[in-house]
Amino acid sequence: MMALTTEETYKMKWALLSDIHANQQALQACMTHAQTQGVEKWAVLGDMVGYGADPCAVLETIMALHDKGAVVLQGNHDAMAVSPPQAEGSLGAVTAAWTYQQLAPAYRRFLAHAPLTQRVGHMLLVHASAHQPKDWRYIDNERSAQQCLDAASKEEAHTHVFVGHVHHQSLYYQGSGRGLMSFVPTPGVPVPVMRHRSWIATVGSVGQPRDGDTRAMYAIYDDTASRITFHRVAYDHAAAANAIRRAGLPEYFASRLEEGR
Repeated sequence: MMALTTEETYKMKWALLSDIHANQQALQACMTHAQTQGVEKWAVLGDMVGYGADPCAVLETIMALHDKGAVVLQGNHDAMAVSPPQAEGSLGAVTAAWTYQQLAPAYRRFLAHAPLTQRVGHMLLVHASAHQPKDWRYIDNERSAQQCLDAASKEEAHTHVFVGHVHHQSLYYQGSGRGLMSFVPTPGVPVPVMRHRSWIATVGSVGQPRDGDTRAMYAIYDDTASRITFHRVAYDHAAAANAIRRAGLPEYFASRLEEGR
């Protein structure tokens, strides 16, 4: 696990981006929106590529952020793009093989060397779950969130865990009882996340929203104010879908962007 621990590093306003899936239109829209919100630091929580038609443009953008100090993690689709499955038994495998062919060696190395987790002060950043991160487990209910939090707490006192992988936005917190409680956030409304409690936030998908809303998802964590705001950002999803079609990728991935599913 990599760690950044200085006070200056984490007492900032963080943009939390995940599951971009080679959707450059959505990424640019979210970055532009984040800049208007006064974001100072960036974290990309994995799945930069896969499904979408613009892996090189997305990686060029993210590598530029990384050069300026952004945290960048590896997701399962990034790992597949580096080593595509030999058997093309799924649409994901098909796009992984296509993505591999698009990527120059420098892009492949960048994906291959990205860590699975990173600690930043009291925050833990991870693509899937802190519980066996190599297994790409989903945080989609209180039980899986509790497993993630238990694993995050073993090494350090991480009170705030930020994850991607699931393509929806949710917040879990340690209530007055023993178990975690879930909360569905309202886009654009800040939520206090004080450090006397433990929190897990799934920040949603920039490039593949799947809740019936075509708008891109990301979140901003303001560590100074101890609050998180989940955002939805409109972008040209028709252009992203048409780029998938022009690339000859499965129609399924284009129609998903047009339907937000």
